[in-house]
Amino acid sequence: MSKSEPKSGKEHLASLRDGREIFINGARVNDVTTHDAFSNVARSVEKMFDFAKAAENAELMTYATPEGGRANRIWELPGSYQELVKRRAGLEAWTGLHGGFLGRAPDHVASCIAGMYMGRDVFEDYNPKFARNLADYYKYARDNDLYLTYVIINPQADRSKNAAEQADPFLTAGVVDRDAEGITVRGAKMLATGGVVANEVFVTCIQPLKAGEENYALSFAIPMNAKGLKILSRKSYEAASPSVFDNPLASRFDENDAVLYFDDVKVPWDRVFIDGDVAMCAKQFHATPAHVYQNYQAMIRLSVKLRFLVGIAKRTTDVNGISQFPQVREMLGQLAAEAGMVDALVAAMEAKGKQVGAYFVPDAATLYSAQVLTQQLYPKILNTLRELAGGGMIMLPSSVDDFGNPELARLIDKTQQSPAASSRDRVKFYKLAWDAVGSEFGSRHHQYEMFYAGATFVTKNHAFRTYDWSAADGLLQNMLDSYSLEDSLKAAEAA
Repeated sequence: MSKSEPKSGKEHLASLRDGREIFINGARVNDVTTHDAFSNVARSVEKMFDFAKAAENAELMTYATPEGGRANRIWELPGSYQELVKRRAGLEAWTGLHGGFLGRAPDHVASCIAGMYMGRDVFEDYNPKFARNLADYYKYARDNDLYLTYVIINPQADRSKNAAEQADPFLTAGVVDRDAEGITVRGAKMLATGGVVANEVFVTCIQPLKAGEENYALSFAIPMNAKGLKILSRKSYEAASPSVFDNPLASRFDENDAVLYFDDVKVPWDRVFIDGDVAMCAKQFHATPAHVYQNYQAMIRLSVKLRFLVGIAKRTTDVNGISQFPQVREMLGQLAAEAGMVDALVAAMEAKGKQVGAYFVPDAATLYSAQVLTQQLYPKILNTLRELAGGGMIMLPSSVDDFGNPELARLIDKTQQSPAASSRDRVKFYKLAWDAVGSEFGSRHHQYEMFYAGATFVTKNHAFRTYDWSAADGLLQNMLDSYSLEDSLKAAEAA
């Protein structure tokens, strides 16, 4: 691959064969692109890169970089409202390839790093050398079309204590040594979603740190095959889903989550963005556009996913022959309004955006309003899908193998009836619906959508701090100022 050119899916798969240390079910994985726990999701990512590179998608998925050549729009730094909207169109098209079920697809952390780059003046004020590191890394990741994941929270452990107070001071990743070459890091970080098929990992802490935790106040990026980096995978839903027909989502879009353990990993100085500054760890997200820009991408993804789920709802009513029932149309109308609200919030983030130096950034208050509301909305939508389907998502053939038995296939054709679909299309649809809503994969997504942006008190606090309280108070005060006790007393006396 030449510089400043989107990579192909084949090139991405080749980049994953790099000797990284991934462990699952008690054993090390030799090649994620062929292992039964990861190969299908690797192929799904391959298709994403091929789509972005396809000549017919060049205008949709790529942009001209200032230095020449073209790059994936995930790295774009919009300078206007129009450019922001154009970037969103590319992200929506990319998300459509997985229906929103890859929560940490390449566009998420790319948006984070791009947002940090937009606010590199904050890094300049902190440390000019680290600011140059960040700028160089952004361009390196962009020009090589890297897939990045991140680990930005600490192991839960004893949550009544901070990282420095744990029984093991290196439970959480922290610095054990500094020398002329860089820092040496030991300990664990969570939760490297998508890490098994990513090229590199951005490591920092988004949780509030305080004095005494300087050892954990780090920000850096390293390859997933860095010496000493161990990737501890959770259970693979893909491995438990050998048939695409039976689990069309889990079998192909299980992006995986993993704990990363840094076993004295050496991080070169040119990959370090923050070292030992508690305040700067927060500033990298909230004093730059990073947090807004990365979560704006997440909301674009979620808007596509809700569209997908609303599609399941409507198809459910068609398959069951209940679309014309007044009470069912009412439920579908509610779902349509909720999905439409999220679409509108994404558009509002853009329309209410503002210029930050050379860049146009989505509106923070609207973004955080959307996060609070969608954390509540996602479980509600899943519950509505369950209500519409009833037992339809449960009473299904045990597996695709049942269709290979002629006698069973005949009984399936007889018992899986629908006024709008063949028995086999009905089974195919409900297998997908269950995978989205009720399977272990679906349950993980339920949990993910409720907490990927942080606990509810965190997102509500973001909404609180970014809302225009002065405008609200001004309206109130203007109304209060429009009358007085004295005037009312005089009016009463005159009467």
